Amino acid sequence: MTRLAVFDCDGTLVDGQADVCWAMARAFARAGLPVPDDHAVRRTVGLSLTAAVRRLAPQLGEDDNRAVTEFYRSSFRARREEGLLDEPLYDGIADLLRGLHADGWSLAVATGKSDRGLAACLATHGIADLFVSLQTADRHPSKPHPAMLEAALFEAGAQRAEAVMIGDTSFDMAMAKSIGVAAIGVGWGYHGADELAASGAACVVETSTQLAAALERLLP
Repeated sequence: MTRLAVFDCDGTLVDGQADVCWAMARAFARAGLPVPDDHAVRRTVGLSLTAAVRRLAPQLGEDDNRAVTEFYRSSFRARREEGLLDEPLYDGIADLLRGLHADGWSLAVATGKSDRGLAACLATHGIADLFVSLQTADRHPSKPHPAMLEAALFEAGAQRAEAVMIGDTSFDMAMAKSIGVAAIGVGWGYHGADELAASGAACVVETSTQLAAALERLLP
C-alpha cells in the first residue's frame, strides 16, 4: 500500500511570513497602490500570487493585478539573490520528513509558491530529494482547486484513500475535502484551529511529534 503525505509549504514546512509581507508591501508601493495590512497578507498565504493580490485588492483590473504580481516576483527574487531571504523550517520538520521517508512514506508538496521559489527553498534546507512530487501555482489553478493534489496523487501512484494533505490554511483543507482526501491542519501557520476544523481537517496538531502520530493513526 502506498502512503502519501502531501505538504503545503509556507506556514506548514517553512515560516516565510516576514519575506512574504515585505515583498507584498513593496509590490503594492511600486504599483502606486495602498499597502495592505500584514495580517491581511498572511491570510492569503497558500493562494496563488494572482489570487492573493485579487483577494487583497479586488478592485484592481487585470493589468494592475499583473503589475503587482510581477513587482512581487522581482522583489522576492532580488531578496533571495541578495541572501536576505529567511524561510526557516519549523521545529522538528526536517526530522519528521526524514523519518516518514525512512518509514516508506511517499512525500509531496502542493504550494502556492512558484517552481523556482519552491526548488530554492527545498534545496536551501537539503530536503529536495525526499519528495516524489512537487506541485506549484505555476502549473495549476490556485487552491482550493484540487488540481495540485490530483497531480501529486497521480505522480506518486496513490489512491485518494492512501493520501493525507497537511496544511495550515482553510485552502488546504478545502482542497483535500473536495476530492475526498483526508486532511490534517497544523496550528503553527496562518489560519486558526477552529477555521481549519470547520474547513474539513480531521484533526489539528500543534507539534511535529503530534503530526507524526496523527499520520500514523490515519494511515497505519
